[in-house]
Amino acid sequence: MKIRELKTYLVPPRWLFLKVETDEEISGWGEPVLEGRAETVQATVHELADYLIGKDPTPIEDLWNVLFRGGFYRGGGIHMSALAGIDQALWDIRGKVLGQPVHRLLGGPVRERIRVYTWIGGDRPADVAKGAREVVSRGFTALKMNGTAEIQFVDSFSKIDLLVENLTAVRDAVGNDVGIAVDFHGRVHRPMVKPLFHALEPFRPMFIEEPLLSEHADALAGVANSAIPIALGERLYSRWDFKGILQQGYVDIIQPDPSHAGGITETRKIASMAECYDVALALHCPLGPIALATCLQIDAVCYNATIQEQALGIHYNKEDGPLDYIRDPSVFSCSDGYVAIPDGPGLGIDIDEECVKEGARQGHRWRNPLWRHQDGSVAEW
Repeated sequence: MKIRELKTYLVPPRWLFLKVETDEEISGWGEPVLEGRAETVQATVHELADYLIGKDPTPIEDLWNVLFRGGFYRGGGIHMSALAGIDQALWDIRGKVLGQPVHRLLGGPVRERIRVYTWIGGDRPADVAKGAREVVSRGFTALKMNGTAEIQFVDSFSKIDLLVENLTAVRDAVGNDVGIAVDFHGRVHRPMVKPLFHALEPFRPMFIEEPLLSEHADALAGVANSAIPIALGERLYSRWDFKGILQQGYVDIIQPDPSHAGGITETRKIASMAECYDVALALHCPLGPIALATCLQIDAVCYNATIQEQALGIHYNKEDGPLDYIRDPSVFSCSDGYVAIPDGPGLGIDIDEECVKEGARQGHRWRNPLWRHQDGSVAEW
């Protein structure tokens, strides 16, 4: 078997899909995307294709090293996202050839299903309370919400007060047994972190995500004794990026994204590193169906996997969601707050290729919003 062609598809709302075709008519799918930089990643995929055309797709570890080390310059969001989607597709091919799900090729599952969470939106307490009740009615037992809008190095406590109002409304709406995660997108700066954690402790969040940017993770030492677990990692792309974070010991949950962090091959190694430090795994995935299927295959074999993000109803996606491009949406059905690990060959999903081609005809040019502070300086989004 030889790799014949790599085909890419820019599809709404903000995704890039990859199909790796072989001369034996067995194909694999991957999702190599860095949100807002999809066309750049697409170009990198086709640059990397020069190393792959005509090659046997089965020695995945060696191919991964060729794609990572062979170009001399390595790492970062663009390169590792392109490599991630290719790696996913190679594992998909391998599973289909052997008639086995990827997780069985990685040693077999340690779990049959995994708890999932979904997003709620809204700027006012009544809105977030309504959103929280709605997702719980759909069977979810955990949810995530945005923390604050833009926030300066030293800012008004009114922004923390608004978050407290929203959290109060959500807790009152869903009770104490539903997990609530709060995502700050790295918007908070070091001077505001301590008062932020102090204000949120009474609500017992499931975790706080990216209270600081990953490059400032050493500053989390000041809140490391808080009762609230700290999560980060969606903007880290390799085991070397995570190495220092784990050694510092301030992070309780890591969140690599298998569509950004080198695919299945690399993300599993990152998860194993974290297990050595007794750190939990909660894979980042506000993406499409191939990315979610990939995450579930990794969740199946990682003992420290604790909960899985997924994009159903996420505010980024609007009308388009991860179910739009697969033939059997029931594979991602949530029951009692859990999604079963897909057990079909490869990644365990059946892509509707005609739907993908139709989406690619529409395409996208998604960019994240650009925010500014009141003084005109650029704010973290």
